[in-house]
Amino acid sequence: MATNKEVLSKGIKYLAGALPLLFIGPALIHNAFMNKQNIWHYLVLAVGIITCIAAMYLMFLGLKTIMKSLFND
Repeated sequence: MATNKEVLSKGIKYLAGALPLLFIGPALIHNAFMNKQNIWHYLVLAVGIITCIAAMYLMFLGLKTIMKSLFND
């Protein structure tokens, strides 16, 4: 059972892309809730939520790609 190195590296790149988003998203959401009096509150909150969703999607895609590289059919 050989591992496909190219697909594995692609999956690791997806996970590496998700790593900064995992920290930026909650920081943006926290910042939005701390500055409720600001007019940009809802925009910053929406960007934070979209960032968290993007991080979860990239994690899912990365893990799916890594599993495909390990257990190729």
